[in-house]
Formats: sequence, C-alpha cells, structure tokens
Amino acid sequence: MTDTARITGLRARAVAAPLAAPHVTASGTLEVAPLVLVDIATDAGVTGIAYAFAYTPLAAKPLSALVQTLEPLLAGQPVAPRAVGAMLAARFRLAGVQGMVAQALATVDIALWDASAKLAGLPLARFLGGQPRPLPAYDGIGMVDPGGVARDTEASLARGFRAFKLRAGRPEAREDLAAIHAARGAAGADAWVALDFNQAFTAPEAVRRMRLLDEAAPAWIEEPVLAQDHRGHAEVRAAIATPVQTGENWWGLPDMRASLDAGASDLIMPDAIKIGGVSGFLDAAALAAAEGRPMSSHLYIEVSAHLLALTPTAQMLEWFDIAGPVLAEPATIRDGHVTAPERPGHGMAWDEAAIARFSL
Repeated sequence: MTDTARITGLRARAVAAPLAAPHVTASGTLEVAPLVLVDIATDAGVTGIAYAFAYTPLAAKPLSALVQTLEPLLAGQPVAPRAVGAMLAARFRLAGVQGMVAQALATVDIALWDASAKLAGLPLARFLGGQPRPLPAYDGIGMVDPGGVARDTEASLARGFRAFKLRAGRPEAREDLAAIHAARGAAGADAWVALDFNQAFTAPEAVRRMRLLDEAAPAWIEEPVLAQDHRGHAEVRAAIATPVQTGENWWGLPDMRASLDAGASDLIMPDAIKIGGVSGFLDAAALAAAEGRPMSSHLYIEVSAHLLALTPTAQMLEWFDIAGPVLAEPATIRDGHVTAPERPGHGMAWDEAAIARFSL
C-alpha cells in the first residue's frame, strides 16, 4: 500500500532527445528536447518515473544535478506526494519555489504519483478518481512559409490530427494570415486553428497585428506579450475578438491567481511541471472550474492525458512529443484524440538503449 511504502533512492539523468524536425517559434528554434529523467525507487519494489523539459541543453545538466541533490531529503520518506511536496517546499522557502527549483520539485511530485498509482495497480486517472477518456488534441506547426505550413498540416492530418496550432509572429501580420489560410487550405475551411505569438510583442503591437488576424477567427492567440505581463495580456484581451490563451509559464497557483485576478486571458493552459506536478495541476483544474475557464494542457502528453481527463473544464491537449524518443511506448494519436493508457501509473517506461544514445 502507498501508506507503507517508502522511498529508497532517486536517480536523475540528462538527455537530449531528438525532434523529428527543428521547431521554429518567434522566440527561438528548438533543435533537440533537453530532458531530465527521474526515477524514484521504493522499498515495495515499485519505481515511479517522470521527466522535465529543460528548454535549453545548457540547463539540462544543472537541473539534473539539482534533482539528484534531493535524494538525501527523500530517502526514507513515505510515498505520499502531497506530504513530500510540502516538506520540500519548506526546505526551499527562502530560495523560492520557482525556476529550476520548481521544476525539480514538480518532477519528484509526478514520479511519486506514478509510484502511488502503480502500488494501487491503477492507471493514474483512475487512481485519482476519474478514468481515461479521449481528449481532443492539436499538433504544433512551426513558423515556416505558407507552403511549409500546408505540407506540415497535411502530414499532421495523415498522422491523425484534426486541430493545429501555428507558431506566429512573422515580420508582417499578413504573413501570419497567409499561414492560417495555408493550414485551412490543407485541413478544410472549418479546421480548428490556433496561433501562438510566444511572448514576442508589446501589447500595442499585438493588438495592431490581431486587428488583421481577428478576421480569420483563430481559436485563440497564445501569449501575445511577455508571460508575466498580466496587465498587457488584459489590454490585448480587451481590444481583440480572438480569445486570449496563457498559462504555460505560470510558476504555481500564485501566478495563476494573479493572472486570473488581472483578467489576463479567456482561456488557460498550465504546464504540468511549472504549475507544480500532478498536485499543482489538480489544484489548477479546481480553480479553473471555480472560475469557469476552459483549460488546456502544455507539453507532457503522457501525464496531461490523465490529468485533463479529470479536469471539469478540459478543452484541448497540446501535442508536442518531446519524450517519445526515450520511451518504450510513446503516446499515440487516434482520430484527433489522445487517450491515457490503462497501464498502472501514468504508463511511461524508459527505453534504456535510447537513453544511452542520447545521454548528455
């Protein structure tokens, strides 16, 4: 049982998982996915695992080292995610639970929830009181020319996607408009298409651009200004017709509450690691339900598929397969939907041969 199992060890490893192709955004290009893989062993013979996306290879090894330093604090602790999380947060109170510290603690949280569900012999969604269900998912299309957008959209359709998010923020707004038309030319005039500015603009510039892009009725515009600029998001939201989406860069519930209080967005999409792991995501889902805000996920397909299934206001699951190359059974898309597997825990298992190849 989870109330008697205790932690016996922790292992953290840094890898650079290959992407199918470089992913171009307004704020930079992703060439590989730098990940930190975490294993937490227990005296019940069950190991909980999780990964964190470090965004840049420069951060992967430091984040891995930080996670590894937590082992002495975890050894002997019960497999109790919320209690362990409170203990760790107290140890880092003066340093602040943001940035790498937040990522480290959230990764531990996810691994402990995985272990807890495995000990109960249940998929994570069922262990948490829900059940796996098909969730609508969208694919990400990088910031390429209209011909490339059409080709990438056609390729996504062939893989099973029916919804698409385009990286936007090209030199001229009319170029982003052409990208929308290219995607819908490939997927159909009524296709679900959202836009992501990736924090590229000031509020006035974002509004100026959206006056043209509003005409195409995208599903949302994501992070039109700096993530922490709640007032700027609110200014954009008040001036345009397209719904504003934000949340992937909230560090825990305090950031979420500040954003909601500012009226910064119509829609929300927390990141499973930055919001605080499984525990933080569940708290965010409850707050989203209380506020009546549609909630999507950011990254972490494998865990998000379980957590969105429990989210009362669930909207869309973001597909960006950053961990598939190091997983024994990568996530799959079927007819535009992702369903969490029925395996105990969140369902992930490492491909150790691949990890050896991509180790940093």
